[in-house]
Amino acid sequence: MRVVIQRVTEASVTIEGVCKSAITNGLLVLVGIETEDGKEDIDWLCKKITGLRIFNDEEGVMNRSVMDIDGEILVISQFTLHASTKKGNRPSYIKAAKHEISVPLYEQFCEQLSCCLGKPVGTGEFGADMKVRLLNDGPVTIVMDTKNKE
Repeated sequence: MRVVIQRVTEASVTIEGVCKSAITNGLLVLVGIETEDGKEDIDWLCKKITGLRIFNDEEGVMNRSVMDIDGEILVISQFTLHASTKKGNRPSYIKAAKHEISVPLYEQFCEQLSCCLGKPVGTGEFGADMKVRLLNDGPVTIVMDTKNKE
């Protein structure tokens, strides 16, 4: 699994003109799923995301997690995170998992992240044409891939 995590002061996802989810202070997490991904990837990412110390403390040092600030999380599926641009100008998405694999893993990821956070996470709609708005705070953007844990 590959994620792009952005520290935000606000973020929302709109589908067909209707706001599906919106958060304030917290994290926007874009998640891409590969065919080989599984529960171990979900476990590792959920622990890392909720423990990631990228929010400022009283001294302005990034020393607090989303849990520490009682923040929110918005999760958006994004298969394009697995784009390969090695050949030509049209990206290949051959590494991105098909719907029958990625939908259940996405749902498990959101459910487990919600459990780790202790409250519901906002979500988009898998496979929908989504409009995502965010106000990146910092800016702080972190990329993690479960295939590169070390």
